Amino acid sequence: MSNERGKITFTRKKTRILKRIITYLTLILIAVLCAGPFIWLLLSSLRTGANIYDLQFSLKQFTLSNYTGVMEYMDLGKYVWNTVLITVGGIIIDVIFSSMCAYPLATMEFKGKNVIFGLLIATMIIPAAAGMIINYLTISKMHLLNTLLGVILPGSVRTFSIILMRQSYLGIPKELIEASRIDGAGELRIWTTVMIPGIMPSISTIVIFDFIANWNSFLWPIIVLQDPDKYPLATALQYLNGSFSYKFGYVAAGTIISIIPVLIVFIICQKNYIEAVSGAVKG
Repeated sequence: MSNERGKITFTRKKTRILKRIITYLTLILIAVLCAGPFIWLLLSSLRTGANIYDLQFSLKQFTLSNYTGVMEYMDLGKYVWNTVLITVGGIIIDVIFSSMCAYPLATMEFKGKNVIFGLLIATMIIPAAAGMIINYLTISKMHLLNTLLGVILPGSVRTFSIILMRQSYLGIPKELIEASRIDGAGELRIWTTVMIPGIMPSISTIVIFDFIANWNSFLWPIIVLQDPDKYPLATALQYLNGSFSYKFGYVAAGTIISIIPVLIVFIICQKNYIEAVSGAVKG
């Protein structure tokens, strides 16, 4: 009996190990397929004068001349600074106003609350392009054309951010809010000292999403800005793509440079990302 049990146990262990090997190999294959374009772009940015469809790479071909060249040709610092202003401004406005908007939807009772929340959810099905004409007319009436503020304001407060923060607020015990009110704290103090510290994972998630969206913004800056010197980095790379058509290495190097800040922000905020998203789904 003991030998048969031992064989059964060994067979089960062998099966589990085989399943794990297959699982890890599958995950590695998926990771390679997903990261393939980025790896190809990175390797292309380290070569000069090579066919972009040539997948043969060698260490002798690698050089940083594309990076130095694109920095000198584009005045990269100017476009990076424009992108930083647009990105940071959009994130600050979104975090502040989304958290303020979500607070009454989560903690207060008033007429029309459910209607307002339903309308917010309904706006998420509207394509972003549908609002560009209205946004352009609004920015024009405010005399903000050809300004970075005109790029930032229309899409600064996002419906997704409001919904995510509302769900996070609902996870904070109501007893804390009631205790604060009994102690004489006003709504503004409750919001800043009780609610905001409790939703930091959600704020980190919003920072990631907003950073990616604003950093990679392309179409709206072209519509609002007439001066190419005010373009963000993504727009500048595409605008100058015609000049780089004979040097794809420059385009690849500039694209890699634009991706690096996104990766850094995601690495910094990734600890709170899964927690915030899972909390929102449960809520």
